[in-house]
Amino acid sequence: MPATPRNDLRLTVHAPALTREDDRPVAVVHAMERALPGLHLGWMISDEGQRIPLPDRDAFVARETKDGGFPLLRNGDDTFRVTVTGWESPAGSSPGGQAHLEVHAKLPLNATGIAAAQEVLEAVAEAARAFWGHATSFRAGLDIVRQTKNGPADLEAPPRGLPSIKPPRDIRSPEIPQCLGWLNYWSAPTARAIGFPDSARDTELLSRARRTPTGGWVVKLTDASLDLDDPTHLDTLLRAYERFPEIGGRSAL
Repeated sequence: MPATPRNDLRLTVHAPALTREDDRPVAVVHAMERALPGLHLGWMISDEGQRIPLPDRDAFVARETKDGGFPLLRNGDDTFRVTVTGWESPAGSSPGGQAHLEVHAKLPLNATGIAAAQEVLEAVAEAARAFWGHATSFRAGLDIVRQTKNGPADLEAPPRGLPSIKPPRDIRSPEIPQCLGWLNYWSAPTARAIGFPDSARDTELLSRARRTPTGGWVVKLTDASLDLDDPTHLDTLLRAYERFPEIGGRSAL
């Protein structure tokens, strides 16, 4: 069954801003294809929503990498739709007052997509030289997005007893993750900033974590995709927020 807009897996990584002639957009695309055998991100989407093949995809990505981001690409299989794109988050709304690159990808939330998600997240994050990132289902992500408090007038409590987190512009450093997700990528600087791992406190997390080639970590909160209607999953997420008060800028609240 193809993914629908309300049951896909959303992957986001936050990385240093693109520079002139930066090769990371092409590297990210290649990394996704290596992580998910058989994937070919060889199409763009027209303004009318039509799929257009790209005979020289890499040249297209390099040519169209501008304004701090790169164009949306997708594969050609409508029964297993995968997309990736990137854009710049401006300095004024970003942690530490530093513009950064956000890479966003979507995978189907089915057995194949879930099985590949950890490899894809690690591959994209490492290729982008990301600070941090996560992969989370759309439904769980809706509640996580609602944790952010956007100012004193925002009085609505986060859903499900989740903690309030600061907006990105109020987080002191780009290495500090803005939130947790189902799968979490933490670069080596991010892991140091949040105090992971601690052998005494992180036994459970380490049982579902692995080291990356650059010294970062991919940490899975729950074996199955995060489902906040499951009380055990919600409890795991709450305990992870309690363990890492730096995440979301909460340690200074």
